[in-house]
Amino acid sequence: MRTLTVKSHKQVELIDITDDVIKTILEDNITEGLAVIYTPHTTAAITINENADPDVSRDIIMGTDKLIPLRDDYRHLEGNSAAHIKSSLFGASETLIINNGKPVLGTWQGIYFCEFDGPRQRHVHIQTVSA
Repeated sequence: MRTLTVKSHKQVELIDITDDVIKTILEDNITEGLAVIYTPHTTAAITINENADPDVSRDIIMGTDKLIPLRDDYRHLEGNSAAHIKSSLFGASETLIINNGKPVLGTWQGIYFCEFDGPRQRHVHIQTVSA
């Protein structure tokens, strides 16, 4: 297992970690198999989406903020209930197929660490499994 340290700079932010995942696959010398990308934080998530146009990340943030406002009639005392809800909706992990030494991603897809309660220093674990 490899662990990435990710530093967020905003309260809500999507950080492209695709290159880090590809580097891990190469370093682990996995030709065929799986890669699991997981974050052990209750106010963060992992997702796959378009990474060609940065406006997509902006729109995802804007859309989720409309659906789950940062401030509402939440009861959680820490004041980060919206972050917990977003983390649950996005999910803490993604599993990728590795084929010919590369993750199987669509032309425009990238892997994102989703920060919902930043800025913070976080961890992302990557476990590769050879087939």
